[in-house]
Amino acid sequence: MIEVGPEVKERHCFYKERKNDKIWWVDFFDEIGRLAISFDKKSILNLFTDYPHKFTLEEKELFDKENPYWKKFLGG
Repeated sequence: MIEVGPEVKERHCFYKERKNDKIWWVDFFDEIGRLAISFDKKSILNLFTDYPHKFTLEEKELFDKENPYWKKFLGG
């Protein structure tokens, strides 16, 4: 998990895949292939290293609901 500070804010942007989603996806301008999300725009979770053990139960349930493909791919 990364805490979003000034140095991180300059390197990424938050976006939603669908208007009604709760989860923010994170693009890092200086990295290719990194899959990251945020629930609050204050901390960023890396899908490949943090899912599911660094997600709270509520975060995992929300992620799995909004992203069934990634749930299946990541073995959630």
